[in-house]
Amino acid sequence: MCYSAQCWTAYRLYQREFGAGISIRDFAEIYGYRRVKRTAAYIPRGIDSNFLAPQTDDEHAVTSMIKEFKAAEELRETQDLFKQRKRLADANRKLADKPTKKAQEDVRIASSKIPEIERRLAELRGAPGKDDHRIYPNWWALVMIVEDGQRIVRPMRYGCRLPGWTPAMDKAYDTYNARRDSLLTKGWKKLFGFNHGVVMVTRFYENVSLHNLEQRELADGEKEQNVVLEFNPRPQHDMVIACLYTRSQGRGDEPDFYSFAMITDDPPPEIAEAGHDRCIIAIKRDNLDAWLNPDPTNLDALQAILDDKDRPYYEHQLAA
Repeated sequence: MCYSAQCWTAYRLYQREFGAGISIRDFAEIYGYRRVKRTAAYIPRGIDSNFLAPQTDDEHAVTSMIKEFKAAEELRETQDLFKQRKRLADANRKLADKPTKKAQEDVRIASSKIPEIERRLAELRGAPGKDDHRIYPNWWALVMIVEDGQRIVRPMRYGCRLPGWTPAMDKAYDTYNARRDSLLTKGWKKLFGFNHGVVMVTRFYENVSLHNLEQRELADGEKEQNVVLEFNPRPQHDMVIACLYTRSQGRGDEPDFYSFAMITDDPPPEIAEAGHDRCIIAIKRDNLDAWLNPDPTNLDALQAILDDKDRPYYEHQLAA
């Protein structure tokens, strides 16, 4: 599976590269929901950058919501930083007078939290960096689909709410990846051949057991240890990743929203040797139109596109 990926977050890249249109109102709905629920919608800061120079009324509305959310987050972090610094100072005074376990614990906790809060504040105040274009399950990404014969980019949640599913089922099952060998079973068969999209990915990340990475068995008494690997295509290029998507009616105070899953297949040898058992499928650009305009009566042709995949060599390294 692909638990995280670096994606295109600038919709103008999709406009320039593929002639795609955009739906600003979809962005406004997602940002509006985040403003109400605070962390209920995880949006990479790279997507925020699309609205640095708003032109239309809808873009200005999104920009205002981004500024409001950022100001609230900065205030919350600043208040928490003050609280932890006071906690540390009070605990140090107590230790100087009479050492106690509580004071020692307060020093440990505050000393751990302060650098994390300072890091988050620096990120809020700084320019977008490499990780600001990275998505995780339940984060929002830009996905290109075809509607009414036109390519369009929409913000979609990485984690597909399958037809008929409830929010509780979302939480109970991981549907951010769709296994290729499951496309004709369960909920995926309602999407394969009907709702196809692509997301542009520059690199992706996987959780791997250390002993599998080192191609050895666990030693006696050794606990399994997880590491995160970063996979980069060689030669370096932006990959067109095959996706399935849905549009779901919001439940409760949710707005209606789009969600998607990347399709995965058995891994190429270099990924298997690195200790992972799945790989997202990058399709060739020559097959883009056929993938985005699927014929549900000819699933063999769609499977052939997935067979005729873009096949770089995936170089890996430990993620920073």
